[in-house]
Amino acid sequence: MSIQTLLSTALAKRHDFLQQAEQDQTDCFRVFHGTVEGVSGLNVDRYGDTWLVQSFHQTLTDEELSDISAVLLQQTDLPIVYNDRSLGNSRVLNALSPALTEIASSERVMQENGIKFSTKLRHEGQDPLLFLDMRIGREYVRANSQDKTVLNLFSYTCGIGTAAAIGGATRVMNVDFSSFALATGKANAALNQVSNVCEFVQSDAFPALRQLAGLSVGGRRNQKLPSYPKLPQTQFDLVFLDPPRYAKSAFGIVDLINDYQGLFKPALMATKVGGTIVCCNNVAKVERQAWFDSLVRCVEKQGRTVTAHTWLDPHEDFPSFDDNHPLKIVALTLS
Repeated sequence: MSIQTLLSTALAKRHDFLQQAEQDQTDCFRVFHGTVEGVSGLNVDRYGDTWLVQSFHQTLTDEELSDISAVLLQQTDLPIVYNDRSLGNSRVLNALSPALTEIASSERVMQENGIKFSTKLRHEGQDPLLFLDMRIGREYVRANSQDKTVLNLFSYTCGIGTAAAIGGATRVMNVDFSSFALATGKANAALNQVSNVCEFVQSDAFPALRQLAGLSVGGRRNQKLPSYPKLPQTQFDLVFLDPPRYAKSAFGIVDLINDYQGLFKPALMATKVGGTIVCCNNVAKVERQAWFDSLVRCVEKQGRTVTAHTWLDPHEDFPSFDDNHPLKIVALTLS
């Protein structure tokens, strides 16, 4: 089946979703999730006033890109940016026309449920500054932050933190190692007039978490520790934990397959009794129930109890095989 037909089919399936998105003041979403909808490694998204086409496995031919463009322009007449990221490092390979280069490299504003977010389709990093499949997480946090203190770990551009502040949080601490990501987070807070509620801590997550949990910072054996911000022991009403698949630093190793507990334990220690910790795992090979059971065991080893839990599945613009989403999100209420 041609790309043109597959994309048209995907858009037709999203008809009701797209109408609802417009009513909800949402103009950033996925219209083609290729791995599930017929072309592995091809994603087509709307980011505000621009279409973004990205290929991760194979470069699109001029004819394929033309076919995609024809379908998109029938939907909404917006500029189309193509990012070819088919090499192993996922960096953008292809050049654009001067006009599209200007569009792709300029900061633009889009909306999700009326919340304004800054986006840039090409920049010094790799992704367009907001992960669209995390919309359900931002909605949950917004709905459950009234009069709460919120800790947002691995915050990236602070979409979760911004949603918490919009939802009425009294304090939001965003923690990320990237100054570039936090700068965008500050811009997002300013766009929504919530800068007075949001804090931005540039730090490796391990020392930040361990200090907040009241643990020693420690570190990996024979590794000299770099400097890090000093934080007092603190517990929060709502903790959001969304680590990358794998990362290594002098302070520790993030490994979502083999050692999620290394981050989860201090994160739950930084969660108040009666509070909620939202845990995310984006590794497809990690089985949902086994991961959940390991979280419950870790909570019980700390002498605490999971009193309630809620699974948060990505919206329908991110379809999955047999409803088994690679991105797993669960909110645990702890006693």
